[in-house]
Amino acid sequence: MDRLFAPDPPDAVGPADGGAAGDAPLAARLRPRRVDDVVGQAGLLDEGRPLRAAIDTGRPHAMLLHGPPGSGKTTLARIVADAAGAAVERLQAVDAGKAEVRAAIARAEQRRAAGGATVLFIDEIHRFNRTQQDALLPAVEDGVVTLIAATTEPPWAAVSPALRSRLRIYRLRALDERDVLTLLRRAVDGDALGPGVTAQDDALALLAARSAGDARTALGALEAAVGLARAQVARLLGEDPDDDDGDAVGIDAPDRPRARPVTVTPSHVAAVLDRSVVAAGPDQPHDLLSAYIKSIRGSDPDAAVYYLAGMLAAGEDPRTVARRLVVSASEDVGLADPHALPMAVAAAEVVDRVGMPECRIALSHVTVRLALAPKSSAAYRAIDDALAHIEEHGVAAPPPYLRGKASDGAAPGHYDYPHTNPGGVSDQELMPAGLESRRFLAPADHEHALLERLAATRRARGREP
Repeated sequence: MDRLFAPDPPDAVGPADGGAAGDAPLAARLRPRRVDDVVGQAGLLDEGRPLRAAIDTGRPHAMLLHGPPGSGKTTLARIVADAAGAAVERLQAVDAGKAEVRAAIARAEQRRAAGGATVLFIDEIHRFNRTQQDALLPAVEDGVVTLIAATTEPPWAAVSPALRSRLRIYRLRALDERDVLTLLRRAVDGDALGPGVTAQDDALALLAARSAGDARTALGALEAAVGLARAQVARLLGEDPDDDDGDAVGIDAPDRPRARPVTVTPSHVAAVLDRSVVAAGPDQPHDLLSAYIKSIRGSDPDAAVYYLAGMLAAGEDPRTVARRLVVSASEDVGLADPHALPMAVAAAEVVDRVGMPECRIALSHVTVRLALAPKSSAAYRAIDDALAHIEEHGVAAPPPYLRGKASDGAAPGHYDYPHTNPGGVSDQELMPAGLESRRFLAPADHEHALLERLAATRRARGREP
């Protein structure tokens, strides 16, 4: 029995010592146990790379495995932990709280006092709130546990800055079709599906193409296709499909004859594939999201809605889409349409309050609005220009009359309160000394309304436009 990610007796959690149970899903039974059997992550696992070195030396470090579903995050966590020979504590963030975190850390402290080490694996860590995540900080900082966390979310959204700074982040990419096909052939050629199972090349190719780079999806669909093929054979022979010779995964009971040979065809695959599994490239989640934002920026609502539909059909978290809409509302539309940002924030709230499938309408609503809106990157460029200036020169002190009354070095001076002036405008210099002529806001030539407003404001203040 695989004890790595299964409950163990108290104070006796140990490393992996066997494969998954025979009735476990195919993906679990085929999970690689050696790093050389892992497919699709060569960039991370090549000789000399930090993650490979951690495995080869058996000295893991705190890490965050970030990547799409089915890319191998849990597999790598198992391999890293197993190589370390340490006790393993596993928490599923979706159903664990502070009490479970504290209990796991307490056991790790006891283990450490006795000379033992502990790897703490937290799956879906993005489902932990900031308080739960921060509860891990002392144990990670002091080395009580070696934290291995996994998430499908971007690291900046999944993990608090304090915890993130203590983790080495590894990005796993979705598997390409060749990688998925390798895993499918491994399943058919081995004995995981039971005796007598073959598959046509076209069937496996269809599975690989339609799996969206998700190994778990592909193997689950293959297992279901084998079950369907067995049921069809049983019906053709006049047998009870619910009592065939061996179950759907080819596990024969002692009192049954061996399972009848079956061949998986493209029709079996087409019948079991969920319509939400869409064909895509090797990095589908990133590529669709990138195309989506660039279509909004390029003012093409049809393309933007298409990529939105592709992401939702592929199972993308609508919260990820909503976050990108909020960013796009400022980055791409910005000052050209001040109503865009509140609309994007409202869509994000709809996602949280309503969820799928209804929130798709709000996402489409705001997607079309942003795509059709006039575009301005002036605010985006202004803050980046100001940050670049500060990085090079530092932050200059504001004029004395702008500082707080209690500020050190605040010299006497008169602050010209704009609301007491005609037109509510002051000509008082507000930039630090030496930066009086520096301009950070620079609208593009096509941003006529913004250019006119900016020029009028600067003229009113007695400044050159």
